[in-house]
Amino acid sequence: MYDIEYMKRIYLEGGHEKVLDRIAKDADISESDMSFFRFPKESEVSEVGLSFTHWSYFEPWDSYRNYIVAKEHCGLIEKDDGNLDTFTNFSQNDQSLYALHAYMMYLKFGFGRATQDAGIEIRRGSMTRDQAINLVQMYDNAYPHELIDTFLDYYGMTKNEFDSVLDNYVNKELFEKIEGIWQPKFEVGKSFSI
Repeated sequence: MYDIEYMKRIYLEGGHEKVLDRIAKDADISESDMSFFRFPKESEVSEVGLSFTHWSYFEPWDSYRNYIVAKEHCGLIEKDDGNLDTFTNFSQNDQSLYALHAYMMYLKFGFGRATQDAGIEIRRGSMTRDQAINLVQMYDNAYPHELIDTFLDYYGMTKNEFDSVLDNYVNKELFEKIEGIWQPKFEVGKSFSI
């Protein structure tokens, strides 16, 4: 079990109220409109005996099953196109920064979003290891070309500055830069040691 202060500190890094206050002030949004985004007071939570926990403590997380439920019962409409960096089109596709997160994860650790998604599919019994390896080889090394302008605008950076930041986090034991793009020194599915 955890409380609201834990949620603010861990999930929102402690800055939630400052951001909301700034938005309300700058955007001239009414307090009643902002109430949807504010946490209840601790006294209000204790009055009704509300407790917080993670659903995954009681039932394993299955993103595909959750997708089917959301599609059949909640009106979810998946993307027509697949995601840039994986074979799915239904998860983590509502914002661009996740693609950057997944690409940086790949450069730092040698596995990306396709590996992550394939692992889920293998664990739920819907994909073989060989199928997963093929998909990972197709998708994991996905430099986010289509989103670069979005990232540069968001961070206020040039492409050279952006690539320089990426270069700082690359695991150079796993990757080498070829024609400006980091390429793996490893082959997916083969054992290796560092």
